[in-house]
Amino acid sequence: MPSQPAPVPPDDLSRKLTVARPDHDQSLPHLGLVGDTYTILVTGEETAGKYTLIDMYVPPGGGPPPHRHDFEEMFTVLDGEVLVTFRGETLVARAGETINVPANAPHAFTNAADTPSRLLCMCAPSGQEEFFTLVGQPVATRTESPPPLDAGARAAFIAKSKALTPDYKTELLRPPGAK
Repeated sequence: MPSQPAPVPPDDLSRKLTVARPDHDQSLPHLGLVGDTYTILVTGEETAGKYTLIDMYVPPGGGPPPHRHDFEEMFTVLDGEVLVTFRGETLVARAGETINVPANAPHAFTNAADTPSRLLCMCAPSGQEEFFTLVGQPVATRTESPPPLDAGARAAFIAKSKALTPDYKTELLRPPGAK
C-alpha cells in the first residue's frame, strides 16, 4: 500500500512578506562588481535559505568571468541582451528570455551590445548574495556603475574573491578582468 504524502506544513508566522522596489528603495544593497551593479532584491534570510534574487545591471562590455558553482542559477533578461557561454558554447539571450544554468557547469555572460542590459538572477539555494556583499563596492543606485579600480584595488579585489570562492562553493575559471 502506497504511503500517504506528508501534509502541507502550517504557515510559519515568523516569516514576513518581502516586497522589493529596486528603482525606489535605496535601502536595498546596490553593489558594484567588475563594472556591473547588482541589487540584492531578496536574501536567503528572507527565504529561509531556499533562494536569493538579484537584479543585475550590466553595462556594455560587462559580465562576470568564466566560473562555476554548486548551486542552480537562473537568469531572465529584462532589457537588452547578453552573450551566454555555457560549457564552451555561446548563445544570445534577449529580453524576455530565461536560461537556467545547472549546478557545477562552467559558464559566463557578457553584454556585447552598445546599451546596458538588465537581468533578474535567482540562485538556489541562497548564499551568492553574501559573496557579492563581501566582495562588491556599495553604490548609490541600481544603475550607478562602480568607480573603476586602479591596479592595486583590482589586485585586492581578485585576491579577496579567490580567497572567498571556496567558502561559497564557487570556482573562478579565469580571474575577473582577465581577457
